[in-house]
Amino acid sequence: MRALLTPEPTLSFSSIQINSRNPNPSRTWTSLHFLNRDGRHRLLGLKESDTRNPSLSSTYRNSKLLKPNQTVLEAQARVCTGPTQTRPLSEEQTFKVLDTILRSVRGELKDEEQVSKAQLGAFFAGMTIRANAFPEATQWSEGERCAMKKFWPLLVRALPPDVIFIADPEGSIMGLGSAVGPQFVGNGTSEMRLETQGVLKDVLTLKLEDGKSNGVSESLLSAFLIGQRMNRETDRELKAYCLAFDELGPAPVADVRSLTHYGEPYDGNTRYFRSTLFVAAVRSCYGESSLLHGVEWMPPNGGVTEEQMLKFMGAKTNLSLHQGKKFIEAEEVGFAYISKREARPSLYSLIGLREQIKKRPSLATTEKVQQFIRAKGRESIVAGFYHEGYEEPLLMLMKRRGVHSGLVVKGEEGALSMTTRLRSASKGLPVNHCSGFRSVGIESACEVDGVSRQSFRLEVNAMDYGFEPTDTPRTNRSVSKNIELGLAALRGEKGPAYDRIVLNAGIVDHLLGCDGAEDVSLALERAKEAIDSGKAHKRLLNYIKMSHKVK
Repeated sequence: MRALLTPEPTLSFSSIQINSRNPNPSRTWTSLHFLNRDGRHRLLGLKESDTRNPSLSSTYRNSKLLKPNQTVLEAQARVCTGPTQTRPLSEEQTFKVLDTILRSVRGELKDEEQVSKAQLGAFFAGMTIRANAFPEATQWSEGERCAMKKFWPLLVRALPPDVIFIADPEGSIMGLGSAVGPQFVGNGTSEMRLETQGVLKDVLTLKLEDGKSNGVSESLLSAFLIGQRMNRETDRELKAYCLAFDELGPAPVADVRSLTHYGEPYDGNTRYFRSTLFVAAVRSCYGESSLLHGVEWMPPNGGVTEEQMLKFMGAKTNLSLHQGKKFIEAEEVGFAYISKREARPSLYSLIGLREQIKKRPSLATTEKVQQFIRAKGRESIVAGFYHEGYEEPLLMLMKRRGVHSGLVVKGEEGALSMTTRLRSASKGLPVNHCSGFRSVGIESACEVDGVSRQSFRLEVNAMDYGFEPTDTPRTNRSVSKNIELGLAALRGEKGPAYDRIVLNAGIVDHLLGCDGAEDVSLALERAKEAIDSGKAHKRLLNYIKMSHKVK
């Protein structure tokens, strides 16, 4: 593995191939082929049957993180969500959950069976919000009321005060023990503050490795995070989360004429080909620089991410912001990937807590619209979404960032990539729905904030641009499969992955108003030329090579 992730300096990164075809899946070999300076191929092999299988996204999870109790986690998935998506529990289900919680707080469960404080906070916050604020259809079921009536007299004697406060803050839900919640005052200002930016500033960096925190009430913090999402965070709260990302002051400024910030969901893809890394390599060939950012692994999906792919191919993924700036400015590269671990370690420290609360917190929205590195020229942000209600908030945050252009895409799995498959029936907006804005001349009408912008909203049909309908390639959490598809496309192999990369490079260039992309057909042609000429493939290889040289 060491050889795979840290290639020897004598290797010339002029060719990469992924071989993962083996009739015996229990002893699959994944291998990277590098071309030596003498022109002969050298094979770096790795058994995927090893304890840690770098070909699967799930193995990138930090083993030091405490695993959540699965019984309670499944209940959180049902009750810690929105006012229309919540699915009330039956009496039998609620009985099982509350019995698990009771046995855990009594010390009868050990290790992974224990219910964490963060899970307690998230679960009871969800139940409280449902009881007080949700419509009748998603409030407590009769079964939940019966089970809670049986268990609460036992729970109130075993739960810590902060969890009782979360479960019944005003003493109006449970009845018995109702004085505990109203009298709870916390252990400090950070436990009673209600203002988003202040809370995050007070409690981060959060240390949850081996199940140990740094003095912060995990129950209250998880209740705070999931409660905001269930109550639908306000614009003001979303802006406050963005301010938390700006904690380190001004970002480095790259000397490039154009920079696009890609906001893929940090928790990755579990089913479909993730193309953005390869799109960035294509766009860099004609002067459109890109900045990708994310993490190695993130709940709840725990899917394939750009960091996993780069690491699997041998690139270093611990670039500082100033090193990333050099990659963007480098003539032979033109794009960069920045890990949240390096850019914002305090917010990165919440990964363990985010796994315990199950559902995505408001941070999952705001982390998509970051500008860890700025540009002297024009800047754009592209972000993906899936669930109804996040299109306008994302565009609002992009405008607040002051970028020249912004684009949100409803992609498969909430990713920002458009697909070439035929439209299928789906709830709400269709996949490939796009909306956004781009800065235009002074002759256009000004918006309230005084910036001249042209707004657009459309559904992209790949057939209108000459693409044959094809299903999106499935990768099913396989990092190596995703790389195999992407590299084959960059080597000019025609097919669904190739079409998807071309479509997402050309259409994004056109919608953002990039130079030379006014005519969408020309924008698509230059993306094809970047691939067919071998330039895009070389750019990706240059990235891997440069990651081992940069200082």
